[in-house]
Amino acid sequence: MKIAFRPHRALQTVAALSVLALAGCYVVPMQPAPVTGGPTVVVPAAPPAPVTFTARLYPANELAGVYGVVAAVVTNDLNGRGHFSTAIGGESFMGEATRVAGSPKDGVANGAGSRGSFLSCRYTMNSPTLGTGNCRHSDGAQFSMHIGS
Repeated sequence: MKIAFRPHRALQTVAALSVLALAGCYVVPMQPAPVTGGPTVVVPAAPPAPVTFTARLYPANELAGVYGVVAAVVTNDLNGRGHFSTAIGGESFMGEATRVAGSPKDGVANGAGSRGSFLSCRYTMNSPTLGTGNCRHSDGAQFSMHIGS
């Protein structure tokens, strides 16, 4: 008996064997697929909250000795500016402090008294809440200033 060669039948057999050989294989991606979720929500950082601390003015000359050690309250807005209040010799002072242009540490503070006197200070900050400086009262009294605790 003679077996007839059927090219069409041979192609079907090769195709069937190829399908069977690949049936147990699958493709693994080299990188994981990107995760797609909803829109990304960006929450802006809250601005820094002002910090309140104390300052102490120590007498630096005889005129200031009459007043003794003076306590002040300072509020730093952490943006190069702040406010202070104190009482010297029974007079209330309120003022403002700002950093010197171009300096991240040096600043000036000036305050007006409730009876017409004034207070003028220069300071250097070592951190947002610690520093030192000098103050001069309009009557000539001079103080060494320590900022923070």
